[in-house]
Amino acid sequence: MSKAATRPIIAICPGDPAGIGPEVTAKAWAGGEAHKTSRPVVTGSVYAMEKGVEIAGVRARVRKIQSLDEISDSPDIIDVMDSGALNPKELEIGKDSLAGGLASGKWMDEANALARSGQAGASVFAPISAKSLMMAKRIDSVIPVETGKTYLFLVSGPLRIMHLTDHMPLRKVCEVISEDLMYKALHTLDGTLRKWGISQPRIIVAGLNPHAQGTEETQHMIPAVQRAKADGLTVSGPDSPDAVFRHCIEGRYDAVLAMYHDQGHIPIKTWGFSGNCAMIVGIPFLNMTVAHGTAFDIAGKGVADHTMMQSAMHMAGLLAAGSGFD
Repeated sequence: MSKAATRPIIAICPGDPAGIGPEVTAKAWAGGEAHKTSRPVVTGSVYAMEKGVEIAGVRARVRKIQSLDEISDSPDIIDVMDSGALNPKELEIGKDSLAGGLASGKWMDEANALARSGQAGASVFAPISAKSLMMAKRIDSVIPVETGKTYLFLVSGPLRIMHLTDHMPLRKVCEVISEDLMYKALHTLDGTLRKWGISQPRIIVAGLNPHAQGTEETQHMIPAVQRAKADGLTVSGPDSPDAVFRHCIEGRYDAVLAMYHDQGHIPIKTWGFSGNCAMIVGIPFLNMTVAHGTAFDIAGKGVADHTMMQSAMHMAGLLAAGSGFD
């Protein structure tokens, strides 16, 4: 089997073309890290990527291709499947726009379609602008996090966290936590980690209350963990939330199940903000993105940090191949 055949194709949406997406994509691509684990292709715009190459100051040639069979598999050539979704004349760097929303929505759909069909092993998104997408009425292109159905999964080096709930007020978090909700999430997390290449995932559950001592733990969380253990899952907790994340960093566990948005985001962004990336778990294909925004204030200046995009592209290849994390 050839080296190329062992590396999955990953479809990359360069994000909102008025933001830093094209330049961080260009910089991450030209660094060659993504090509160690995958064969990347951009679903985007030749114009936007040429502009990104110029702004980033990297040595790479942008090339339009018609099919995945034409992928060059080279860090020196950025292959773009350009469907003509962007009108460059209507775009202004650093500003939300209808043109940016129309283009980025279309590119996300195209990347996801390749991943959903199995033609690509994953879709990877550079930062998009929710405002631009709403202007274009394309906000539906964003994969939603729905409690009990899909979950946000964050990675920063050895720290890996899946969120039971996401953008939800704390008062409501206390109301929605249930044994069945926890039990389903644990099975989803275990199955996802196995698919990504971890044969016997070790999961730790973060308690909701200080020292994991509260009615939510005793009435819902502990019974859910016991049920999961009876099914053969390697699950611990709920344990004190001020310690579980450090334990994961130290290698005692493969992932933490956090109860709410900030409980998971704060340790990720404190432990290693630069280089972290995010996934949506619970959908039938691998979708990854970065943990920062479009940064319109620095777009076009060539100073944007590309390490999150680089990490997302590199990790997408690993996980799509079932090779586990670095």
